[in-house]
Amino acid sequence: MIIEDVRYRIVFDSRGNETVECEIEAGEVIGRAIAPSGASTGSEEAIVADPYKIDEIEEKISKGIVGMSVFDQFSVDEALREIDGTENFSSIGGNFAISASLATAKAAAEILGVPLYAYVGGLVNEIPYPLGNVIGGGAHAEDSTNIQEFLVIPVGASDFFEAQRTNAMIHKAIKQEFKKRGIFAAKGDEGAWAAQISDEQAFEILEAAIAKVEDEMDVEVRIGLDVAATELWNGERYVYKDKKLSTEEQITYIAELIDKHNLLYVEDPLHENDFEGFAELTKQVKCMVCGDDIFVTNPRRIKKGIEIGAANTVLIKPNQVGTLSDTIKAVKLSKDNGYEIVVSHRSGETEDETIAHLSVAFNATLIKTGVVGGERLAKLNELVRIEEYMDSPTMVKIRRLSG
Repeated sequence: MIIEDVRYRIVFDSRGNETVECEIEAGEVIGRAIAPSGASTGSEEAIVADPYKIDEIEEKISKGIVGMSVFDQFSVDEALREIDGTENFSSIGGNFAISASLATAKAAAEILGVPLYAYVGGLVNEIPYPLGNVIGGGAHAEDSTNIQEFLVIPVGASDFFEAQRTNAMIHKAIKQEFKKRGIFAAKGDEGAWAAQISDEQAFEILEAAIAKVEDEMDVEVRIGLDVAATELWNGERYVYKDKKLSTEEQITYIAELIDKHNLLYVEDPLHENDFEGFAELTKQVKCMVCGDDIFVTNPRRIKKGIEIGAANTVLIKPNQVGTLSDTIKAVKLSKDNGYEIVVSHRSGETEDETIAHLSVAFNATLIKTGVVGGERLAKLNELVRIEEYMDSPTMVKIRRLSG
């Protein structure tokens, strides 16, 4: 079955910004995918092209991939790279490329009558745990915490529905904890609560909410952080509201937080080019040390990290690298070298549910896609459906759970 037509349209993301949706037509089927966008971005991510260049870019991509087999994902993705001609999609844009790439896979899966997760991943029956952002600051909310995301992982949940229900209850309980303390809180970019509080207050409020929900649900919950340290780094030090830390002091500070709060997961604890700092912290601690900005889903950067033991977990965001094939390469390289996988949304999201399927296809440990908000629930509810559709589904085993 060949690709007969490629169509783009401009649509909107959760921040009200324009983004692009691609439709790939093959026979009687249309595959559709929308490109998300990030607020905290790595400097080596695929470039985002102006959505209003839609006519020019649509023509280029159509000429390059119409007539190709919809089932030959690798060749379609190679063609997208050739059409662009740059390392980071600075010509046609990673947003135009990833939406075409994912729409191709979705069309192929539909033609075969199988779910996307099975088309990409084969026979799989494990579901990732939801990594839920419940208190936000940093680049996602003004006048809030230094740390960008305070996250929860319901590790004691027996199935995905119970896991997401637990996260949702914690989100509600946090609102009540703010209310009890007379603190005004609003929702940030990803639906997490944001308020004028310190990092220490955020931990106190979060731990109180978790204790309440653990008692009610009888489900163990662990805490994670996205430090987004590149946003704190000024070229010499990590600048917090109340302190400035050297690299060595930052490593010590993060290690102390991990120990004090029994953290399971820490993302981007050092800036995006500090491979050595990541390696040093990873040696010192036993939790999941995850690289986002440092790796940007790029096999070349992941390989560099593997060589020196920087991190032990890779955040996977397909739009960072621009094609499904390159995303699969990044996942395979990571897993072959003992790294865990976390599939992630972006802060500027849409109703597109594709990453829910990819998290299952890649046998990811966690899926990071918020807790509330329609664009987040599109993925979470899709995982509820996937779990229901599967024969004998189980929750994935978290290797570093015991520390």
